[in-house]
Amino acid sequence: MSNQSLSLKTKLQAVGPGILFAGAAIGVSHLVQATRAGASYGFDLLWAVILVLIFKYPFFQYAHRYTVATGESLLEGYQRQGRWALLAFMIVVVISSFITLAAVTVVTAGLASGLLGLSLSLGWVSFLVLAFIGLILLVGRYGALDRLMKVMVLVLGALTLISVAMAFAHGPAGDPNSTHPDVFSVVGLTFMLALMGWMPAPLEIGAWSSLWVLEKNKSQSQPPTMFQAMIDFNLGYVATVVLALAFVSFGALVMFGTGTEFSPKAVRFSTQLVHMFTQTLGGWSHWVIATVAFITMFSTTLTVLDGYSRTLAVGLGLLSGKKEISGRRPYVFFLFLLAAVSLMVITNFVTSMKSLIDVVTILAFLTAPLVAVLNLRAVKSDHVPKEHQPGTLMTVFSWAGIVFLVGFGVLWLVMRWIV
Repeated sequence: MSNQSLSLKTKLQAVGPGILFAGAAIGVSHLVQATRAGASYGFDLLWAVILVLIFKYPFFQYAHRYTVATGESLLEGYQRQGRWALLAFMIVVVISSFITLAAVTVVTAGLASGLLGLSLSLGWVSFLVLAFIGLILLVGRYGALDRLMKVMVLVLGALTLISVAMAFAHGPAGDPNSTHPDVFSVVGLTFMLALMGWMPAPLEIGAWSSLWVLEKNKSQSQPPTMFQAMIDFNLGYVATVVLALAFVSFGALVMFGTGTEFSPKAVRFSTQLVHMFTQTLGGWSHWVIATVAFITMFSTTLTVLDGYSRTLAVGLGLLSGKKEISGRRPYVFFLFLLAAVSLMVITNFVTSMKSLIDVVTILAFLTAPLVAVLNLRAVKSDHVPKEHQPGTLMTVFSWAGIVFLVGFGVLWLVMRWIV
């Protein structure tokens, strides 16, 4: 059967991992960093958002491509390159997992406190958020995660697009002639790296997509074709692109030039975010914006906890010499460990949501070239059938993306530490 003759129902049967990718990606990078970019720089950083979305695309796509072509996870693809490759990747994962989960949980807890009017401490709200998400993952497993994320991303996309359309119709709330900060100063480049580090997501979540593809296959009578898998991935990626541009527009239209800055505190930030849209779009938008923001971060926290737990269980299992990882015990162990350590980080070390997010997002950008090279090597290996390997044009495009990532990282390091 040709790709063109596949019915719409058949094409959409594989949809799931790509939507989970979107749920993981559309979070801090969009709601916090993209909105901050628009609020502080207007539309001046829109080009950086577009470029990083373009240049990161192949490396996220390769995670889907490799797994569909080989029937094994991207982590096994790293292991086939040598133990050093998997070890290097897992070091990145171990370092980033706890602090990343802490960062997204803090934002989610802040939004939950603002939405529900909770008077509890940020630590207690974070505990309740992680406990509820952990229960969903333990009871519902992949099937519930798959179905829940499809609904969340659909609702989020609809509400966001309606709201940004209203913002464009209303026009800029601030003075459009306000002074624009220097993008290529040390401060500007530092924020640019923090913005691009998680735009649309850190590259290591490609491994999550790979594991979600394998989990999705367990519930299907036959695995998806490459054509179906690419439809699934591209749907999710397009969602991240559209909403990234929308959130930059939110900040630029509603906050830039008003003289107001976002608070570094999670609860205060969430209150400011909802208030600025309510003030501009009208009282009707309060619950819409509050709901959009919470759905965004809840879905991100849910997929971050699930994705890192799966990656740690499988990756560390492979490093220990296990050829096949079976059972849920390792997954559950890392789920509890991640939640517990992240709560310790939140309660003992987090004094500024903004600083925590900037540290972890800059780290993600600086480690991105390593993950990009590993993904390209995996999909170009002899283990992948020739017909499923990227062609010459895509390979050249991939190397251009690696140069882009390395170039901006080196530029920042030179300006930050040498000049």
